[in-house]
Amino acid sequence: MEARSEANILSGTLEIDLLRSFAAIAEARSLSRAAGRIGRTQSALSQQMKRLEDIVDQPLFQRTGRGVVLTHPGERLLIHTQRMLRLHDEAMADLLGKGLSGSIRFGCPDDYAAVFLPSLLRQFSSQHPHALVEVVCGPTPRLVEQLDKRAVDLAMISLPDHSHDDDIIRREPLVWIGYPGLDSAHFDPLPLALSDPDTLDHLAACEALQRAGRAYRIAYASSSLAGLTALVRSGQAFAIMTQTAVPADLAILNGDPALPPLPAVGITLKFGRKRASHLTAAFAEHIRLTLPLL
Repeated sequence: MEARSEANILSGTLEIDLLRSFAAIAEARSLSRAAGRIGRTQSALSQQMKRLEDIVDQPLFQRTGRGVVLTHPGERLLIHTQRMLRLHDEAMADLLGKGLSGSIRFGCPDDYAAVFLPSLLRQFSSQHPHALVEVVCGPTPRLVEQLDKRAVDLAMISLPDHSHDDDIIRREPLVWIGYPGLDSAHFDPLPLALSDPDTLDHLAACEALQRAGRAYRIAYASSSLAGLTALVRSGQAFAIMTQTAVPADLAILNGDPALPPLPAVGITLKFGRKRASHLTAAFAEHIRLTLPLL
């Protein structure tokens, strides 16, 4: 098997185009989402992945009910792929004289950072290898405070769904989450793990439960997303967050008749200064173009 694998690798090459498609699927965890992101058909991506698997002589993906996951060889290849793509794009940017330089401070809520930032930063870095983006994480109210102090140059923040802001880039539904198999109807009052009291998720949860006449208690209120999800994983509380940020090991409970419906939130960008630097403006435009596809 080992000799055959070496022969296959020697008879083929890990082409940049194949690796870029592989990385897109690995990030999106879905052929259809990756196809929409890079502008190719799902059939074309499937053929590319079959060719790549033939070259390395190993399966790279495993299909699941929620999309695809990487096999162990796929995880190993992804490490090499990310390194090769970064070096390739840096070389092209350098030789063609493209790319901006400098540094900016970017504010982002924890849940958006976990889901969106890896892809956003990787793609921006490939275009501008000499630019440095420093990330500051925190809930929207704290990031607004940082913007007012000019402590960050740009921030991704949440707005209420009914906001009339014309600059909303993407809307995300808020969802109830809990430990799989845990029935919220068995709790009275309902224990909640929420972010800071002035955040949209905290306010939306309390307002929805009050309108529904459902008793609740705040079991945890903190800006730490890790602490919030830890309490939910322990089965001690329920929470709400944007649907795209729900960890795979937690259950979405929006079909639970004991829990009231929740609104959506809008995602937008705000600048720390009226006159943004060229680099800050370029990063903001990159987010506006990329975020709807992630």
